[in-house]
Amino acid sequence: MIRINEITDKVASYMEKPDLELIQKAYIFAAEAHAGQTRLSGEPYLSHPMSVAKVLADMQLDEATVAAGLLHDTVEDTKATIDEIEELFGEEVADIVDGMTKISKMQFESKAVAQAENIRKMILAMAEDIRVLMVKLADRLHNMRTLGFQNSVKQRLISQETLDIYAPLANRLGLHRTKVELEDLCLKYTKPDVYEQIDQGVAAHHTSGNDYIEKVIGLINKMLEENSIKARVAGRTKHKYSIYAKMQQQNLGLDQIFDLIAFRIIVTSLKDCYAVLGLIHSIWKPVTGRFKDYISIPKANMYQSLHTTVIGPDGERIEIQIRTEEMNRVAEYGVAAHWQYKERGKKGSNRDAERFTWLRQILDWQRDLKDPREFMASLRFDLFQDEVYVFTPRGDIKELPEGATPVDFAYTIHSKVGDHCAGAKVNGRLVTLDTPLKNGDRVEVITDAHRNPSRDWLKYVKTARARTRIKQYIRTEERARAISLAKEMLEKEGRKLGINVAKAAKDGFLIKIAEELSFPSVDELLSQVGYARITPRKLLQRLYGMLHVGEKPVEEPKPKAQEPAPSPSEAAKTKKGEGIRITGVDDVLVRFASCCNPLPGEPIVGYISRGRGVTIHAANCPNLKELETERFVSVAWDGVEDKPYPAKIRIVCRNFKGALSQVTSLLTIDDVNIDAGTFQSNVDGNAVMEFTVEVTNLTQLYGVLDKIRNVESVTEAIRVS
Repeated sequence: MIRINEITDKVASYMEKPDLELIQKAYIFAAEAHAGQTRLSGEPYLSHPMSVAKVLADMQLDEATVAAGLLHDTVEDTKATIDEIEELFGEEVADIVDGMTKISKMQFESKAVAQAENIRKMILAMAEDIRVLMVKLADRLHNMRTLGFQNSVKQRLISQETLDIYAPLANRLGLHRTKVELEDLCLKYTKPDVYEQIDQGVAAHHTSGNDYIEKVIGLINKMLEENSIKARVAGRTKHKYSIYAKMQQQNLGLDQIFDLIAFRIIVTSLKDCYAVLGLIHSIWKPVTGRFKDYISIPKANMYQSLHTTVIGPDGERIEIQIRTEEMNRVAEYGVAAHWQYKERGKKGSNRDAERFTWLRQILDWQRDLKDPREFMASLRFDLFQDEVYVFTPRGDIKELPEGATPVDFAYTIHSKVGDHCAGAKVNGRLVTLDTPLKNGDRVEVITDAHRNPSRDWLKYVKTARARTRIKQYIRTEERARAISLAKEMLEKEGRKLGINVAKAAKDGFLIKIAEELSFPSVDELLSQVGYARITPRKLLQRLYGMLHVGEKPVEEPKPKAQEPAPSPSEAAKTKKGEGIRITGVDDVLVRFASCCNPLPGEPIVGYISRGRGVTIHAANCPNLKELETERFVSVAWDGVEDKPYPAKIRIVCRNFKGALSQVTSLLTIDDVNIDAGTFQSNVDGNAVMEFTVEVTNLTQLYGVLDKIRNVESVTEAIRVS
């Protein structure tokens, strides 16, 4: 087990006059609190907080963070309290420990919600103090290192969560070493066979590639010496997860991955970075499209470096990174390299605060997401995207995920700019709103006060901020339409029952019904009617009872589907109308879906289309699986008028003179009108006819199709959706 002296010695090596007594005191407290507890490995539980503190010391964090690492599990797993931690170690340490305290004692409807809420709490704690996340990452790293003692199911679940959330967060903070180790450990447990294959392949390549690495380093050193440039050069094999990711992205086998080796050149000044780049390109041919300048435009996590891929000795592809010592320190330690708490009692600078703009953006849009699972989906989406950097007309840099569009850009400027985005110019040229932006683009947004977010925008926006704002607007608009539809339905049904719904609402009766049904407002009650979650008849039944106290209330009619089928003579007397009966609702706008064109006689379902009444679909319509199930309503054919309904048919037959006439004559005999049609002859000697015909019911349609199938030259006659 790690000794406390190792931790304090490490802290003393990078801090001036550190408060080592605070760390010693935290160690003693943790040892007493966790006394008698063991881990699955059989080791004393204290080995875990000690390992976490050692990771934090390796990241060169301050004494408060290291002390919090020692204490991070005491509040959850022992009798210790936050008040006790604050009294003994101060508010700073207590706040970090409080931010780390898990919420496992809270009850949630599912494990997914619990995990999402845990992550949300961590993100919120990060906003107060980024060190909370540093401790959490150190905690997760040690848990991943000792994951072998868990059962296989937990290994996969913990590894997947780490891959989804913690490794990307480490990357965002610039903690390259932590990110790489987390990803490799996750691969080991999520895909053990792949990990083993890559591990063996890398080992074999490493054995044969040592001479090659030394050869390349020798050539680079000679070049640097000849040009009087001071630098140090190192070569390494890429980490396993990055190799796996490349195999997946490019559909390659391990034997097809050629650039397994990367070299790093650390120089003394910024000008030497570009000088070395020129020299490298002068001796080895650069690979097109593989050069990136992260010095001119740094990554959001502060990373700066020049990246290039060249065809090196023996035709081998090699990746070369060029950076200064300071850039290398940032690349290794990320946020810790610019730590704003190194001088106790002093807050960070504005420059430090700017480094966490991405975190503030996450916090901005997460406040609009009530469902923690939606928050998790958006967070994963944001964390996994590679970045592009674009410019505003004033020259300010905006960071966006790869594939982002002008709509995403508009929402980074301001939510109102996004809401009224009508067009965009990229590099002075008008472009469509779904145009992907590229590094270095200069983007100008064109707004229109009369333009509002469109549902189509959701098909191509990439940022969670844009997606959240668009969905929020759509929900607000759909809710308004649902309320309007509910008022219309209630007024129509109310007139039949002699109820003035508008007057009843003015007199406060709808408020009482909303309270009885536990709705916070009348609008919420009406929206439930508009969404078909409450039938108008049910609401009116309650309202009738309030208005006519003591009288027999209106009874909910039984669905006519349960009544005996009327005789033909009775059916003929049925009042002519839309031909559709909707359970619990009368006189509602009805429209037939054009995707399936339902016909009288076939099974149908109704779907509440927000603001547009009820849309009737055939029960077997393939589009039904994409719709929200809670908005389906029970419908049936009722009093169908003898009028034509559209249906689409396809006929395949041998292509010969008179084939079209043969088919159309059969349609004419059965009194079926052709509304539209196409005719196409194929090279195989067949012809395909597609018609939109008008029939009165399903029986007529299938009757004429059967007759067409009996024609000798016809091979297929079907109805199509």
